[in-house]
Amino acid sequence: MTLIARTHTRGVETLTLDSPHNRNALSAALLGELASSLADCAKDGEVRAVVLTHTGNTFSAGADLKDPPDPAALVGLLRQIVELGKPVVARVTGHVRAGGLGLLAACDIAAASTASTFAFTEVRIGVAPAVISLTLLPRTDPRALARHYLTGERFDAAEAARIGLVTAAGDDVDAVLEPILDGLRRAAPEALAETKRLLTARVLETFDRDAADLTALSARLFAAPHAREGMTAFLERRDPSWVV
Repeated sequence: MTLIARTHTRGVETLTLDSPHNRNALSAALLGELASSLADCAKDGEVRAVVLTHTGNTFSAGADLKDPPDPAALVGLLRQIVELGKPVVARVTGHVRAGGLGLLAACDIAAASTASTFAFTEVRIGVAPAVISLTLLPRTDPRALARHYLTGERFDAAEAARIGLVTAAGDDVDAVLEPILDGLRRAAPEALAETKRLLTARVLETFDRDAADLTALSARLFAAPHAREGMTAFLERRDPSWVV
């Protein structure tokens, strides 16, 4: 079963997360297929930019709790997006949760419809947004991120734009993206690559400094008893034992 659908229009390669049965959860299989598709885009001279979007009502629900990916694989995928020598643009028309927000923040530009919602749900299942902090902390308002990390509250597209999680939001996400994609099509490929390198330098410094520690933290938390309780409660649709 193919988990990533691909189309190409005037220099823009669209990669569509196509696993609606589990709300595009980040399974090992989906991560591997997306990494392979991005590698193809990197080598293809006809690709000026990449749009990352989704089927169904969810961009990504985060880690697949029935088949959690290796934290190192997620780190590798996030870095691959950041290092790709072509702009990666997220197109969101649904909900984004937990690890999906790290994927969103790895993209250079992100547009969301006003129907989209966002939440860092990790603390509610007994873990922390460890690996995804590699892309989120350098790019998102720290005071707002503290609230959303610590509470797991759901927030809307306007708040996501305000705190820098997305670039722009609107009722019609394709209308929002139209001038952005037009601008990328008018830019010289070599200039885009060098400009992206300038923009991502600090993000990559965070990877170099923190990736090993955050990968270890993620693995330790997912193996802990409170994570097992949190994930079991989530799958059983009940409150975990610590809720007061």
